Amino acid sequence: MNQSNITQEELNKCLEIMNKMNNYYAERIVGQQNLEKSLLISLMANGHILLESVPGLAKTTAAKVLTDSVSGNFSRIQCTPDLLPSDIVGTQVFNYQTSQFDTKLGPIYANFVLLDEINRSSAKTQSATLEAMQERQITIDGKIYLLPEIFIVIATQNPIEQEGTYILAEAQLDRFLMKEKIDYPTVKEEVEILKNIENKKLQDTQPVLTLEDLKYLQDITERVYLDESIKKYIAQIILATRVPENYIDKKLADYITLGSSPRGTIAFMQCSKALALMKGRTYVTPDDIKELRYCILRHRISLNFSAVADDVSVETIIDAILGAVPTP
Repeated sequence: MNQSNITQEELNKCLEIMNKMNNYYAERIVGQQNLEKSLLISLMANGHILLESVPGLAKTTAAKVLTDSVSGNFSRIQCTPDLLPSDIVGTQVFNYQTSQFDTKLGPIYANFVLLDEINRSSAKTQSATLEAMQERQITIDGKIYLLPEIFIVIATQNPIEQEGTYILAEAQLDRFLMKEKIDYPTVKEEVEILKNIENKKLQDTQPVLTLEDLKYLQDITERVYLDESIKKYIAQIILATRVPENYIDKKLADYITLGSSPRGTIAFMQCSKALALMKGRTYVTPDDIKELRYCILRHRISLNFSAVADDVSVETIIDAILGAVPTP
């Protein structure tokens, strides 16, 4: 199955880079291994990620920690209802000395952009990030500015507060490579958090990797082998989200109003390659696809109000679909 052209030397270098990032994260964040894995995959795949949880579970901190490990440009945008598109993208500023307008690029022009509480910004402001996230460019006064080669948006949102929030549109959600939901820490982890605070455990924030290291990791990730049978498996899973009545129980299928776009197919390919590399392999297995099923599909399958009323989660639907599609 392993048809990859990645050498053992290249694989060892990748594992060394990932190990540095993992150690950096573990020294600063207690627990949250799934969050760490998803953030690292998004960095390796050069894709955007949406983090969702109730307040206080270290979404913002974890994002900042992992991006701090790389010596790139980081910017944080605190989203509020009065945030304007120009506050994110940039604008034209009149220069009195030259009597001309100068372009001032906004905070979106960085390697790592943290959109904190993205659902608190208006739909108009959210749409300002669409061009940047998809086309990797911004337009100011008709002029196009290309974003850095490594450009990753990490957005957070709080699912419990509805007042003063704006639900993300499906078009916006689909541009996120992954969506990760974060759970409460265990009792043991919470005790560890208290100990760290009590001991005033502080760590320096010196990066341990360069952007060149991350680019190397991304280049090797693209070369991870994806067998034809795995590609067909991914395509069958995505098809099952679009015509669920052909695969799963009719009652469950009736809850789905919209299935995944081809971006879901691409996301499975990119993320599974990164996950395989994280596990020390140069090829993707069906188990990699299954492990990624929630974070790839949970924001790409739209459920109707009946699902909410019957307390049927999107994860239940995803499990049913994966169970119905034959594993290669």
